[in-house]
Amino acid sequence: MSVADRLEKIKKALPKGVALIAVSKTQPIGAIQAALRAGQRRFGENKVQELTEKAQRLRGENIEWHMIGHLQRNKVKYIAPFVDLIHSVDSFRLLCEIDAQAVKNNRIIPVLLQIKIAEESSKFGLSELEALDILKCDQTRSLKNIEIRGLMGMATLTDEPSKIRREFNRLKDFFTRLKKDYKPAIDTEKLTELSMGMSGDYKLAIRCGSTTVRIGSAIFGPRNPGPRQTR
Repeated sequence: MSVADRLEKIKKALPKGVALIAVSKTQPIGAIQAALRAGQRRFGENKVQELTEKAQRLRGENIEWHMIGHLQRNKVKYIAPFVDLIHSVDSFRLLCEIDAQAVKNNRIIPVLLQIKIAEESSKFGLSELEALDILKCDQTRSLKNIEIRGLMGMATLTDEPSKIRREFNRLKDFFTRLKKDYKPAIDTEKLTELSMGMSGDYKLAIRCGSTTVRIGSAIFGPRNPGPRQTR
């Protein structure tokens, strides 16, 4: 099955209002171009170097680039000029650095706070209390060149759907509580995005309330050789 065929199948199955991020990490430029020809515009990468190289090579194309992997503060400057959404903000210091680089580029950069919902030690993310502290503090309000759009989470890599469901539901419940219980301390009108679900669990994520799914292998096929990938 071709990239275009896989994309069409997935898009037909997505409910209205659920955004699709095509995760193109480790994929060649030709695979991205095939997805572009099939009408896909949002692409996600998890490594800064790979993201910047692909953005340069595909400059001029109508692409929306999403940073979905762990982001180090010293690498924000490389993607700040063009990134459309950073899904993986896992500290206040990183948020401040994104704001500083956005100022330098005369941009407002949308971001999501990554919440740690998985039990795996390899997963990054904030606790609910840490996220609340960031959202409620006056220092965050002083950052005028970032816009917090919502939350992101990655479930445990497991074959137990019940465990994944519990983790997704926990994130959805937190998202709902933020929007309901913390006005006016938090500008809840801007909290619209809940990014959770990948190739192996996106259907379950949607049932649990995801507004954005990040799908790679189900679109592009098996990963190219590279670092160990999840899902």
